[in-house]
Amino acid sequence: MFGTQSKRDLSLEIQSQIPILRPSIHARRANITVKFQDLYGFTVEGNVDDANILNEVREKVREQGRVWWALEASKGANWYLQTHVTSALKSSLKFSVLVNAITLKKLIRKGIPPALRPKVWFSLSGAAKKKSTVPDSYYNDLIIAVEGKVTPATKQIDHDLPRTFPGHPWLDTPEGHASLRRVLVGYSFRDSDVGYCQGLNYVAALLLLVMKTEEDAFWMLAVLLENVLVNDCYSNNLSGCHVEQRVFKDLLKKKCPSIYAHLEALEFDVSLVATEWFLCLFSKSLPSETTLRVWDVLFYEGAKVLLNMALAIFKMKEEELLTTNHVGDVINIIQNTTHHLFDPDDLLTIAFDKLGFMSTNISKERKKQEPAVMAELDQRLRRLNSSNLDDSS
Repeated sequence: MFGTQSKRDLSLEIQSQIPILRPSIHARRANITVKFQDLYGFTVEGNVDDANILNEVREKVREQGRVWWALEASKGANWYLQTHVTSALKSSLKFSVLVNAITLKKLIRKGIPPALRPKVWFSLSGAAKKKSTVPDSYYNDLIIAVEGKVTPATKQIDHDLPRTFPGHPWLDTPEGHASLRRVLVGYSFRDSDVGYCQGLNYVAALLLLVMKTEEDAFWMLAVLLENVLVNDCYSNNLSGCHVEQRVFKDLLKKKCPSIYAHLEALEFDVSLVATEWFLCLFSKSLPSETTLRVWDVLFYEGAKVLLNMALAIFKMKEEELLTTNHVGDVINIIQNTTHHLFDPDDLLTIAFDKLGFMSTNISKERKKQEPAVMAELDQRLRRLNSSNLDDSS
């Protein structure tokens, strides 16, 4: 979608991509809803305060861009690849490697500039390495091989295409639908165990907008499902997603005990909001720029980041949540909060600074929850089979 650009062109692109939002004088005088497009073409609805917040965020993005360009100028274009501390280096640890690693982690948490996002994601996530293990023609050959084939997955994909970010100026067009379909169908044949799961359409669509090309979006989707996220998150029974929800519930109890106790008293099930978060990776819940800031960290630090963000959303509305009397009130507060989180730093600061160190071993916690999840899913399946037998008799 974009050709090769020099560093100067990319630097200028950051400036041109981030317009200042100027609500009309009438909007400034009255607290009415205004509409505007964000950096990735999504129509945003909010009040004038929201527009002002987005202006501030755009200025932060410009500042981050200047920091990244300065590092590229001093350390080289791919300096962020010199951050991996191997076992061979541990005895004679290179100070420069450690400095780069610490610098990179901090920088990524502050946000990757939009113009650099495609190449940084592709390198640091492992997508580039994954792509290098197959012939250059792999993606094109795959798309040609599966063209015209019909499966339950392709039928569901076709059903979901027009419902994926409707109204977007590119995604909701014949060209956008065709591009998204090729990525999703291609992956459904690459991994028949996953095939296609609702939620992946939103993830793949946002990857297309960021990565610019279908092939790069395809490999980002592949590394996400095969390496970054927990196993079986998108399997037929969504067992991985169920495990994450149980882990999240336990973390909520440890990190936010007052909220947990109140929600338990209301008989509120965290899956009412967390299922969409973990399947769509917040792409349906948070504004696009905030979602992509979460993904910046996700592709570098791993799936535990999603748990940090989920906890932070509850934590930032603790006072309001503790006054609720009904499950519906909780859902309304959470949804209103996520839909208006236009400043990513509001979320990430709580997630990484105010919640404190995540002492829980997430991998061990997941393994601990797996048996209970599988037993519960098995029981559901037996009940369903028994019900089907009763209906047919």
